Amino acid sequence: MNKLGRGQRDKVQQFMLITGASEKVAIQVLKASDWQFEGAFDIFYSHPHLKSVADTRHIEELYNRYKDPYADMILADGITLLCNDIQVDPQDIVMLVISWHMKAATMCEFSKQEFVGGLQSMGIDSLEKFRERIPFLRAELRDELKFREIYNFAFGWAKEKGQKSLALDTAIGMWQLLFAEKQWPLEDHWCQFLQARHNKAISRDTWSQLLEFSRTIDPGLINYDPEGAWPYLIDEFVEYLNENGKGKTSEWNYTK
Repeated sequence: MNKLGRGQRDKVQQFMLITGASEKVAIQVLKASDWQFEGAFDIFYSHPHLKSVADTRHIEELYNRYKDPYADMILADGITLLCNDIQVDPQDIVMLVISWHMKAATMCEFSKQEFVGGLQSMGIDSLEKFRERIPFLRAELRDELKFREIYNFAFGWAKEKGQKSLALDTAIGMWQLLFAEKQWPLEDHWCQFLQARHNKAISRDTWSQLLEFSRTIDPGLINYDPEGAWPYLIDEFVEYLNENGKGKTSEWNYTK
């Protein structure tokens, strides 16, 4: 530690505070990531043997603080209290990232197994560590692979229990939340099209394929192949754009 510069020592201390890692592990992963926090967290959390064991007793104390008085689960009121404690708006997309880490089956509720297991996997056993971790959880959305995983997770998480499809209003709300992070110029047109022409629940196939469409097809549709294997709803969306003069690059003004 004495051989490190002041800035490096500060990073080691901050890394140890957030993760609970030992000084030796903190220096090891920070060096491996060229002293970049985001890379260091990726290394640390993807190698379970590096993690210090989060104190299960403290996690269970947190669970008991938030669990519903009439059910062995954390429900909407408990999640609202949790959000207040970690200083996050319940509508903030970081709550989706947290739910993804917890492998939560349903929006607005955590089972004890999901909550305890999720916090253990993130190395969190106190509200202080939880608050410190928020910026790094949010940063995971910038990773293309993690964003794709979180996007696909969101479908099952947001749909009603027992339903195969996602209610249209819920799907639109989730797309607006997710595409606020990964800008897609056609998002507003897509949502308007669904409300005007579809007005039905969204299938998992359409949900997953839309992300692929948004990432691979130019907003002016110049590389769209009508013979491609897109879901019929996306093909209808392209027809809708053409009807409204937005299917050619020269006519597309890239405004939403």
